[in-house]
Amino acid sequence: MGGTSSEREVSLVSGRNVADALASLGKYDVVPVVLDEDSLSAMPADVDAAYIALHGGWGENGGVQAALDALGIPYTGPGAESSRIAMDKVKTKLVLEMNAVPTAKWTLASPGAEKSPLPLPVVVKPPCDGSSVGISKVTSEEEWAPALEAALAAMKAPGEVLVEEYIAGREMTVGVIDGEALPVIEIVAPGGWYGYDAKYKSDETRYPFLEDEGLSARLRQIGLDAYRALGCRGVTRVDFRVDAESRPYVLELNTSPGFTSHSLVPKAGMKTGLTFAGVCDRILSAARCGK
Repeated sequence: MGGTSSEREVSLVSGRNVADALASLGKYDVVPVVLDEDSLSAMPADVDAAYIALHGGWGENGGVQAALDALGIPYTGPGAESSRIAMDKVKTKLVLEMNAVPTAKWTLASPGAEKSPLPLPVVVKPPCDGSSVGISKVTSEEEWAPALEAALAAMKAPGEVLVEEYIAGREMTVGVIDGEALPVIEIVAPGGWYGYDAKYKSDETRYPFLEDEGLSARLRQIGLDAYRALGCRGVTRVDFRVDAESRPYVLELNTSPGFTSHSLVPKAGMKTGLTFAGVCDRILSAARCGK
């Protein structure tokens, strides 16, 4: 847990929750490891498996996965290559399109772009970050420059930003654990925008389970299609927008989803009858090395 990304604080909460949950089962000797750099120097040498509760950066871009592969230590979540693809929203878009998985129209914008390259409204995102850091919805030309600046400020290196068609409608998410799609959760945020504050600070955001069985079945199938297209394994969360005609569009895949009090994969896993600790245990039981 921890790490050097902008999501460090969220990771520490996730990690502590997971460590406490696994310890409560009485069958694991749990050693919490807080990383302060992009290396495994703080990890004991004699571990049987690693539960990755790192979010963003080295924890999700394939770095820690490759390091664990080199040591021959099984770990939770997708392998290094799948993690690299999922962390890069542009690569993810390309893979989804190649596999006929529906996703919103998109393009790239350079740092000096004076206006949106797509018709408004759009969403402006750093290509390689998470937890809605640096993400803005742009509905007027006046909002373009601040949105571009926010995305660039969130990036560790200069480059182009992702500009995506804004899909008016509803936000949904599908957790997948070891190839099984979990119940679909709808995200109902204040003002209809699920940004950083709505994710981690607001108590007004609601997370009802989707009751429409037909739409739920479609979302779960598309979620599995996206998971397989990127070659994922273990735990992954697939995020969607669903338009007024109930057409789903995959936004992104999160290969190390949160385990805070606001997090959705544990909530969905518990809907299947597991406890919070049981969800963590199931994820850990799927830990392995390699692809």
